[in-house]
Amino acid sequence: MKKLIAIILLFASVAATAAETNKTVPRRKPLTANVGVVGVGLDTYWKQFDGLRDVMLDKLATFKAKVDKNGVKTFDFGLVDNAVEARKALEKMRAADLDILFVDMVTYATSSTFMPIARELKIPIVLVALQPSDAMPYKKATTFIQLCNDDICAVPEFTDVAIRLGNPVADVIIGKRNGDALADGEIAKWCNVAKVLHDLRRARIGLMGHALENMYDMQADPTAVARTFGCHVALCEPDEILKHFLEEDAPAVEAMKKRILSFFDTPNPVSDPITTKLTDADLDTAARAAVALEKFAAERNLDGFAYYYEALPDTQMRRLVTNFIVGNSLLTAAGFPMCGEFDIKNCIAMMIMDRLDIGGSFAEFHPVDFSRDTILVGHDGPHHINIADGKPVLRSLKKYHGKPGAGAGVEFKIKEGPITLLSIGVKADGSFKFVVAEGESTAGDVPPTGNTNTHGKFKPDVRTFLRKWCMEGPTHHFALGIGHHADEISKVAKALGIECVVVTDQQK
Repeated sequence: MKKLIAIILLFASVAATAAETNKTVPRRKPLTANVGVVGVGLDTYWKQFDGLRDVMLDKLATFKAKVDKNGVKTFDFGLVDNAVEARKALEKMRAADLDILFVDMVTYATSSTFMPIARELKIPIVLVALQPSDAMPYKKATTFIQLCNDDICAVPEFTDVAIRLGNPVADVIIGKRNGDALADGEIAKWCNVAKVLHDLRRARIGLMGHALENMYDMQADPTAVARTFGCHVALCEPDEILKHFLEEDAPAVEAMKKRILSFFDTPNPVSDPITTKLTDADLDTAARAAVALEKFAAERNLDGFAYYYEALPDTQMRRLVTNFIVGNSLLTAAGFPMCGEFDIKNCIAMMIMDRLDIGGSFAEFHPVDFSRDTILVGHDGPHHINIADGKPVLRSLKKYHGKPGAGAGVEFKIKEGPITLLSIGVKADGSFKFVVAEGESTAGDVPPTGNTNTHGKFKPDVRTFLRKWCMEGPTHHFALGIGHHADEISKVAKALGIECVVVTDQQK
């Protein structure tokens, strides 16, 4: 009996440890999007073939159910079958404030039915041709059966008209209506893209301070940001956060301390002399700064924040602005991307990844490991702790290298497996450019320096990859996410009208 109790206690302890290790920060706001679904057909057919319209409505209902599974708000505009009905549907589409529109090609339809929608809607339009039958029963086929499976027939007519109107469709999904994982996956990808567009168009991103001196790649015009991504850039003052930092709110600070310690380990230092075990003073400052950040974000109704400010030495402002790291990490993991060094472009890259639900950590390249054919991927300061491999670590740093200040630093590796990088650069004409790469997060020791680092492996080899990456003109920062998602990010770029280069695409 004693042995049994001991075994039960052991398993309970292991389970508790596992639960603690895998603890994640809950999302501040649920992911969603406004996704429209409309079917198109030809009214002439309904008089000619009894019951055909009902079959088309059933096909449309099947497609809508597929969309509904992807965590979006679906707007069903029914089956439109002539230009008059299309214009009526268009007014409803405008009122719905859609992020994307799926056009279900349930049978042949004339392009006049599509023309008002293609001309007026300035959102991604995806044509979907999902055939109910794997193949027609040729020897027993009828015109009725053919019309039930004529999903592809009008697609080139629609794409031609859209191009001639200067508003090409975003994509065409072709496949089977049932049991087609590939087609279902493409629908899911576009629903994920819709979630990105939904939040970008509505986001308020705070911008505070100035670029780190001499970092010219950090500069971005707030108006260009708003024009391209749809978000509003709210210019903020450090004093807006300082006032909350100076408040005496002991219960909130103590609660934040407990919260921080529930997410982070605080081990003894290892090899770096500028690191120590997390001190009570650094924990207190980190907690006070985290409370101030959350109050500030709520007060300004922000959805993200890019910042850099040094302040004068030996001031409370210096103490505050150099100790955002822990609060930043908690907020970023909760879906509120915070990007240091004034990099609003990377803040947007982090938001894109977060809305794809793949992380979005603040990162750059560190030393190459030529023996492993890997490169360390990470950054000093804050990170998206929900993609950490195990429980992240807090260390006290006696100095922040290259910057003023001292305090708590976040350290962890990200989960092993597929990873994606996204950097947003600026071209000579002022337009933005996505530079994307897919690779692997691999096992390996990382330096215990109070910073994040992960061994990233990229095809065909680290030298070739880095050369190709650098030659595309990214900033030295990028957003780091888990999984391979270059295709979805490319779709986001297309929807935004941004050039996108995937440097690890073996076809290039």
